[in-house]
Order: sequence, then structure tokens, then C-alpha cells
Amino acid sequence: MANGPVRVRFCPSPTGNPHVGLVRTALFNWAYARHTGGTLVFRIEDTDAARDSEESYRQLLDSFHWLGFDWDEGPEVGGPHAPYRQSQRMDIYKDIAAKLLDGGHAYRCYCTTEELDARREAARAAGKPSGYDGQCRVLTAEQAAAYEAEGRPAIVRFRMPDEAITFTDLVRGEVTVTPENVSDYGIIRANGAPLYTLVNPIDDALMEITHVLRGEDLLSSTPRQIALYRALIELGVAKRVPEFGHLPYVMGEGNKKLSKRDPQASLNLYRERGFLPEGLLNYLSLLGWSFSADRDLFTVAELIEKFDIADVNANPARFDLKKAEAINADHIRMLDVKAFTEACEPWLRAPHANWDPEDFDRAAWEAIAPHAQTRLTVLSDITANVDFLFRKEPVEDEASWAKAMKGDPAALLTTARAKLEAADWSSAESLKEAVLAAGEEHGLKLGKAQAPVRVAVTGRTVGLPLFESLEVLGRERTLARIDAALAKLAAA
Repeated sequence: MANGPVRVRFCPSPTGNPHVGLVRTALFNWAYARHTGGTLVFRIEDTDAARDSEESYRQLLDSFHWLGFDWDEGPEVGGPHAPYRQSQRMDIYKDIAAKLLDGGHAYRCYCTTEELDARREAARAAGKPSGYDGQCRVLTAEQAAAYEAEGRPAIVRFRMPDEAITFTDLVRGEVTVTPENVSDYGIIRANGAPLYTLVNPIDDALMEITHVLRGEDLLSSTPRQIALYRALIELGVAKRVPEFGHLPYVMGEGNKKLSKRDPQASLNLYRERGFLPEGLLNYLSLLGWSFSADRDLFTVAELIEKFDIADVNANPARFDLKKAEAINADHIRMLDVKAFTEACEPWLRAPHANWDPEDFDRAAWEAIAPHAQTRLTVLSDITANVDFLFRKEPVEDEASWAKAMKGDPAALLTTARAKLEAADWSSAESLKEAVLAAGEEHGLKLGKAQAPVRVAVTGRTVGLPLFESLEVLGRERTLARIDAALAKLAAA
């Protein structure tokens, strides 16, 4: 553990919709900062003008606000190391790149793409490492001048040390990489644009990051960055090499790494379906970490209290949508009724609602909400569960109709109608007894007897508790729907 306060960072690129792997990385950094009382720096890596967009940047901010993340330095809040967008820090990178060149830590490379490809192919054929072979490492001033006179463009490469680099990964333990496996690498393109390999460590150094917690896919770049940090320390730019922790892969279908192209990777999918932020974060935290051996359900506050990077597992974590849904359903149950009704509001309005806005009955909604809360997996389920209350006629689901209206449904519905008409409509139990009695007269158990009633009234075979639903719908509308079902049966 580093001495002094913890400073972690989260630095996404604004390229398209955020995905759940990115959110998991953000979550672990945020939870670690909050657990340790440290600082979370949020910065934007937007140096790729061809892929980055202002729309994606705004979407990132909106997504993190929705998830409940806050940050101590970064966009919207500022901080002592501003600006926090790499596109606004180009002069900084240019200046430090010049210092690396002047200090002998970097050099200009004039090799063409064709030359590099040919030498790599030859190295592979000889069974040797195919990284950069150091051709331009020891150019004389005359050779460099000759290349310049040819008009050859040059990139800037960082000069890797000729020694093994060893570091202790906070998740994986000790890692050693030998020099033949880490060649000199580019830090400035031929057009003068800085590369990720330069700007990311520079920002970490200047922002005094103590812990770099990021995906396992970046593990191979860590030895390069450690060497760069050491050079920056020598130049007086950096104070220390941060500690690294590489988080396990998140695996999708077919045991392949979950990619941005996988539908279940999109954060927007979960927002649109009506996952609670708390439910989604609870599940994502389990991708590589656990609260305890016998507990998967916890609040965000409990996550923060318990989270430690030392407890992250190095093994790949499989994304299980069914488990994510189950945990979200549990979080829906954990809401108080007022919070639940408010959370459902977006799905009770256009474009989700399949009823006319003027037909929405808030009193009926508030009466049915406690019963709906026990049945939902995601909030978007609410629309189909309560639309029978607000539509003039129930949804016509022919599959449900065919399934429920078997045997002699007209006789059963006629008996049920009579008994419901005489029932006490202030009691769901009284309505249940009425349908139960109707079923008994026709030799049917409650499950079989209530199916035609449910479809006649709600249009579907599956839904909220039937008798509580009838109580909220009321005698007049319930009987009118049974009458309509009887008329449909008679006309068939």
C-alpha cells in the first residue's frame, strides 16, 4: 500500500455508448477512493479526433451521474490539475516530449512502415521477437540529417532500458518482463500528435495518481509505462511510479471477452430496460470481487465500506444477465413504496405507455404499486403490468386468449360474473372467494378458474396478483370486461 492519501483516476475515451466493462472499472476506482477516503480524478482521453465526439462526452457525464458516481477532480468540478480533457493539454505533452528527447530518453525514428513490416516478418521467420529492432536507436547526426533531407517523416520512440522490469500487481502479484519482450515504442506520431502511451502516464504523473486500477487488457503496456515514469522522475516531472492493479476480463457469451459490440455490453440497454443504478452496480461489483462467501446482495454504501482492491480476484468474470436481473429485482423490492412509484414514472408516460395520457389514474396507480413492486424484474416491466387499469379495453393478446379460454369458458365466466357482482369489492379476499366458488361449481381449482377471468380483465395470462388488480379496477369495469369476453366467445 502506498504511503499518503490514495489518488485514483478514471479516464475513458468519449467514443460511443459506455459499456459495462468500462462501468465496472469506474466502479472499482470510485469505490476504492471512497473506501480509503482518497481522491477520484475523472479525466477524458479525447486525443483521437477521428473517434471522439462531444455527444459521447456528454453521454459519459450523464451516465456517471445516473449511476451515482461523483468525482473530486475533473469535468464540472475542476481541480488543481486542470484541464481534465487531454485535447486541452497538448502543449503539456509537447513540452515533456521535448524534454524526453533532450534527456536521451527518446529518439526520432525514420523507419518507414514497409521497412518495419519487412524486418518484423524476417524476425518472425527466424523465431525472434518481432517488436521494434532498434534500427534508429543509435543514428548519428549525419544519418538523421540524411533522412531529413530525404523528407522522411519521423515518429518519436521511447528508449526502453536494457533490463528486466519487475512490479507487484495489486491483483496478480509479482510480474517480470524481460527486455527482449518490450521494445522501444512510439510516443509521438509523425504528424506531431501524442499517443496514448505518452499522454496517459504524463497525466498520471502530473495529477499525482498513486494507484492505477484498469483492465487486464492493458497489462502488457505496464512495463513500458513504468519505464516512462522512471524517466519522468529523473526529469523532475513525476514524483513516483504508481501502483498497478489489473482487473479481470469480463467474459460474455461463448466464454469470449465481452466487447463493445455485444448487445449486453451497452449501459444504455440497462437504463432503457429500467435497471436501478444500485442494482446494476451491485451486480457489476461481483465481476471480480465479492462481498462475502454467502452474500451477493448489498447496498452501494455497504460496497464502499467493504471494498478493497486487495480482494479482487484475478480470474476472468462471466457476465450473467439472469443473475444481474435477479439482483436488480431484489433492489426493486428494497425500495420504499414512494421511491418505487417515482422510479416507475418514466415508464408510465409516452413513449412507453400504451394508453391515452388523460386515462392515467394516479390513485389507481398508487393503489396497485405495492403489488406491482413484488413482481418486477426491471422497471420497464411496469407498463404491461398496469396497462389494464388505464386502457379503455384490455390488450388483445390472442395467445393468452387461446391458452385461457379452453373447455367451457363461457359457463365459467357467467358463474364468476354473478358471484363477483355480489361480492364485497372492498376486499380482495372476497373477490378471490367468489372466483374460487365459481370454479368449484364447474369442477375447477382456483388456478384454472381464474385464468379466463384474468385474460378477460387484463388481456394476458400473466400479471399482477389478480384479486388485488380487480379490487383496484373496480366492480363496474371488471364486469363490463367479462361481458365483453362473453360476447366475443358467443360470436366465435
